[in-house]
Amino acid sequence: FGCVRSGGWQMHEGLDIRCVQRDRRGEPADLVMAAAEGSVAYVNTRPSLSNFGNYVILRHRVEGLEVYSCYAHLREVRQGLKIGQAVRAGEQLGVMGRTANTREAISKDRAHLHFELNLFVNDRFAGWYKRTFPGQRNDHVVWNGQNLLALDPQAILLGEHDPGTRFSLLGFLQHQTVLCRVLVRKTDFPWLKRYAVLVRSNPRAEKEGVAGYEMALNFNGVAFELIPRAPSELSGKARFQLLSVNEAEYRKNPARRLVVQRGNRWELTSRGMNLLELLTY
Repeated sequence: FGCVRSGGWQMHEGLDIRCVQRDRRGEPADLVMAAAEGSVAYVNTRPSLSNFGNYVILRHRVEGLEVYSCYAHLREVRQGLKIGQAVRAGEQLGVMGRTANTREAISKDRAHLHFELNLFVNDRFAGWYKRTFPGQRNDHVVWNGQNLLALDPQAILLGEHDPGTRFSLLGFLQHQTVLCRVLVRKTDFPWLKRYAVLVRSNPRAEKEGVAGYEMALNFNGVAFELIPRAPSELSGKARFQLLSVNEAEYRKNPARRLVVQRGNRWELTSRGMNLLELLTY
């Protein structure tokens, strides 16, 4: 997971799990099971329409967070699996494979499950996509990969935390390293409601009213902290204002290219602006 490809400039949003069982033809035969209790959010069985090939997305509720797990490159999806269907942790979803629509096919020796843990960005994604990329196809509507922001699944599954304490997904999310802080002049957008547990209190805004939100983004663009800001705390009139950049984190994890340094000044890139537009659409 992370900025691990193309010299650190290409983001890989999942964990690739190698196959350990094969059939007589050498094809992967491992069963793929649900990582946690949840429900089926989306199923794609037309591999030509996605880099993920055949894949399944599950919806979970954990500590007040709406989390989505993704299981990609499946050889086959379990027959009868339907959107909205409840699944138990460990319930079979399909069989590991190597399906994809990429120019370079996944070879037998590289067969794997691509596994992601994501936050869902915006249920208005289809409208944003049509406006932002007119004329481009969107075969998966709100389940387009751009509408899912991934967290490091290995850190979560291994429960990376202080020894002697119980792992908390909410705590893990709230303690992400900041890439940048931005101010958005908007007070009503889906991320605020879906991830209300990430909103911090601000007595000044509670007294004066909310005129915008300061958001802390990690290197993959996940808004993991939102602080309401009062009118008296704002300056300028720009919809999006870059407040600060953690240069060390940018040098370590640059793949998303959300910000850029021009001389002594940091700016939001077009990618950064697009992400903020999507988050607040």
